[in-house]
Amino acid sequence: MTRAAVVAAVGSALPASVVSNEDLTARLDTTDEWIRSRTGITRRHVAGAEQSTSDLAMRAAAQALTSREPEHVDALVLATTTPDRCCPATAPAVATRLGLTGIPAFDLAAGCTGFLYALATGAGLITAGTARTVLVIGADRLASLPHPDDRTTVPLFGDGAGALLLRHGTADEPGALGPVVLGSDGTGADLIRADHPGALHMDGADVFRHAVDRMTTASRQAATAAGWDRGDIDRLVPHQANSRITAFVARRLGVPADRQLSNVAEVGNTGAASIPLLLARASSDSRLEPGHRTLLTAFGAGLTWGALTLTWPDLTRTRRLEGARHDR
Repeated sequence: MTRAAVVAAVGSALPASVVSNEDLTARLDTTDEWIRSRTGITRRHVAGAEQSTSDLAMRAAAQALTSREPEHVDALVLATTTPDRCCPATAPAVATRLGLTGIPAFDLAAGCTGFLYALATGAGLITAGTARTVLVIGADRLASLPHPDDRTTVPLFGDGAGALLLRHGTADEPGALGPVVLGSDGTGADLIRADHPGALHMDGADVFRHAVDRMTTASRQAATAAGWDRGDIDRLVPHQANSRITAFVARRLGVPADRQLSNVAEVGNTGAASIPLLLARASSDSRLEPGHRTLLTAFGAGLTWGALTLTWPDLTRTRRLEGARHDR
């Protein structure tokens, strides 16, 4: 059988502090209706000054590890745009806090597409035989990037983290990551940029156009590589930038509304954490069930984009099987 990386567990973490649209309208020249109609966002979680990206990453990873309790983790990949420091990388500190000192751990920066890049990297470590289990985390504190008085960008972003544990397996089993499509275009680097916290710039109209075009194309390529027709997509899991982008991508792909997953209303744009946060939420509330043919797609600063396919596994069954092995 062909070696593959298989999803074994999922975890998530959100800051306790919630900022509603009403909270923002009290200090910004905007309205709840303006924010909702353009983004679909009603609230977002925002980390306090004492809560770092590594704090959120550690919490999400710990939840994933607790849910499965693997014998060992061989590597950790952290996708983030907001590391704790410019140097050193944040991933080694997260690994050590998880009790995983000694394993390879590194950051990966690819904007909001970072989690898909990280999944592809983790899968590569497994298929190459370098690792048997890889912890892949997406964590960002994007709420810190806009200028606090910028009414066009402040409402968009929230903070959070999500994690998937990948294990070695075979390509024919549920949870195996399918073909991955990734891309970038540096000519659009200035469309989304932040030279330092509080100085985020985003060209909304061009970003919207590129996001819809790139996510649609990558999604079609990934589905075709997996041998799927458009009707085979049971669940579309797009990066949660705003609800209008999701609607346009889904329409072009022919995915009906009841097959589109979203949590942007509750969390906003959480960057590299967006897709794993949505997977964790949807799997816990049964919107994402075992056997669903699932398409992940994202677009972000860089410009970067990507898509991949998998059939969602029964993570409860995975935990039962692992428990049985441990009892022997």
